[in-house]
Amino acid sequence: MVHLYRGELHRANQWRLRLDHTTNLAVLTTAGLVAYSFGESDHKHWVLLGAIAMITFFLIIEARRFRYADVWRARVRMIEEHFYGPILKRDFGGLGNDWGKLVAEDLFRPRFKMSALVAIRGRFVKNYWAIYFVTISAWVVKVLFVPVPIQTWHELKSKLGGGGFIPWWSPLVLVGGFVLALLLLVILAAPVTSYDLEQWKFEKSNGNRKGDLDM
Repeated sequence: MVHLYRGELHRANQWRLRLDHTTNLAVLTTAGLVAYSFGESDHKHWVLLGAIAMITFFLIIEARRFRYADVWRARVRMIEEHFYGPILKRDFGGLGNDWGKLVAEDLFRPRFKMSALVAIRGRFVKNYWAIYFVTISAWVVKVLFVPVPIQTWHELKSKLGGGGFIPWWSPLVLVGGFVLALLLLVILAAPVTSYDLEQWKFEKSNGNRKGDLDM
């Protein structure tokens, strides 16, 4: 059990480091595109909309890595809570439940303990809300004040438009719809919770388990 615990803890730490790498890439990409957008007066605000798309790409990657990290972290917490905890308390009454069978089965067929939406929400609330806030704020400043402040409604529509090929209202719809989607994600998706036996339950369908890892 000691070596099993050390191995699972090591894998959980390795995947945790991968989360930091993705966040760092998102921050560096945002900083570079914001600096580029404000670097020259002829750089369009569309650069910052592209930055939002890039951040979303990194968020999806990080959410996927978070789900993998959660597999090993969940095992670590299960062993700590149901094995080492009772040993240290000298209370072995909890060792009779089915946690050991669940961990053993998970060793044979690892499975995710959270859905993709829960993972995306978790990483957004943890880190990415600030990155999105900076990028969207920079986009608003770029549209309204750079290189010169907007004075009339016609100037605003002309700046928002894409040279006659893209309607002027399309950036507003994109940004507004994206912000609304993020709010709905935070409100409707379940938060990341602590580990208990209920998160290890699974359903069988045609011999396959929902949430199995592709390994």
